[in-house]
Amino acid sequence: MSDFYGESLFVLQSALDEMLAKIELVRKYRQIRGMRDPVEHYKGRIKTEESMIEKLKRRGMEVTVENALTRVHDAVGVRIVCRFVDDVYEIADMMSMFSDLEIIERKDYIASPKTNGYRSLHMVALLSVTLPGETRQVPVEIQIRTLAQDTWAALEHQLKYKKDVEGVALIQKELKRCADEIASTDLSLQTVRDMMGQSDIKD
Repeated sequence: MSDFYGESLFVLQSALDEMLAKIELVRKYRQIRGMRDPVEHYKGRIKTEESMIEKLKRRGMEVTVENALTRVHDAVGVRIVCRFVDDVYEIADMMSMFSDLEIIERKDYIASPKTNGYRSLHMVALLSVTLPGETRQVPVEIQIRTLAQDTWAALEHQLKYKKDVEGVALIQKELKRCADEIASTDLSLQTVRDMMGQSDIKD
């Protein structure tokens, strides 16, 4: 990976480390205030050299590190998985409160799902990374979704990249049906939780 990113890999890794630290900070902040932790799990990654080069070519851009770090916004990505739908929006709001994290794009695929049934909240943020003698603005993609939405997305991702699959149209139809059922179940579970009065009680 360092062959393509070169010294910029250090900047990307620094940005990723800071993002993961922010997520953990939000969790601990809620914990000390006696609030429930809405995060089930989270992870982050730096886009591989092969994937970044392929994306730049697909978009008709010159394959340069500069384009990778400024014109493509997912060189650094984090995914936060929550238990309930309203947790997704609560975490998104809390992440938006960091003064060194500027949200420049927000796409709500939960309120407005993709045609294939995909649901998730996507944000692109500019993170200020302080280095010796300079501050760099690094684009970061943030995906926030429920457990059920994450399971669905993993299956859909496998289908997208799996070759020689029979009955693709039928599988896609079934995935869309599952996505709709998951959305209904997510809302029902949230309603039950609210009825139990557990929204602000620690696990």
